[in-house]
Amino acid sequence: MFTTNSPGGVRAASLPPTKGNFVNRLWSRVGVRVTSVGLLVAGAAGGIYLTQDREVQQQSAEASVVAQVAVDDMQLLKQRQAEHAAARAFQREAEGDAAAKAATAAKAAAGKAHQLEQKVIATKKAQAEAAAKAAAEKKKAAAEDSGATPEFTGDIPASCNEFSGNRAIGCTLMLKEGFAISQFSCLEKLWKKESGWNHKATNPSSGAYGIPQALPGSKMKSSGSDWKSNPATQIDWGLGYIKGRYDTPCGAWGHSQDVGWY
Repeated sequence: MFTTNSPGGVRAASLPPTKGNFVNRLWSRVGVRVTSVGLLVAGAAGGIYLTQDREVQQQSAEASVVAQVAVDDMQLLKQRQAEHAAARAFQREAEGDAAAKAATAAKAAAGKAHQLEQKVIATKKAQAEAAAKAAAEKKKAAAEDSGATPEFTGDIPASCNEFSGNRAIGCTLMLKEGFAISQFSCLEKLWKKESGWNHKATNPSSGAYGIPQALPGSKMKSSGSDWKSNPATQIDWGLGYIKGRYDTPCGAWGHSQDVGWY
């Protein structure tokens, strides 16, 4: 059936109402299905993309985490190495300080020990010297009391070996004074006559004293303060007296023979 609504009087044909609605519904369904299929395809593609993107993102995140862990481990390792190096350096420094302190203490202890040792040695030496001096004085005092001849500490020449006691001392000192050994025979006779070579001999009438019979005996102190007890001091004085007055022991012996004294 046609209608003429157009100006030319021709009516456009139109479908019956029932059939028109059916066609519209059919196209609507087709459109919906097509749209649904498109959405499904798009969703599937989007899902695949999203899945792949998530996997990539997850892998990227995991790689980032692994890299960060490696960086953290490296920093931790470096930190621990630095700490160990610092600890070793501190230990070496502490050991060096301890060694230096120990060396200083050992040196100080050694110095104190050396000072103490020197002090002990000096004390022992002083004690030994004091003991030796006391023994010498005791021996000297005993000799003075007994009238014995004190020990002579000088060297006796080989040419005087036949003599002993005060005569050996006289022979030695005579040679030291510069007289020849031949002069001792005169000296031996002279002082044998005067005192018998007794350093304690005293002349009861004149007061002459000692081996050379000095008058007074105190003249001999010019040769030593021990003139009363030491035969060497008396002989030294007597030889000086003979040399200054008679030139030689034989000169003094000749004068003694002539006048009875010298």
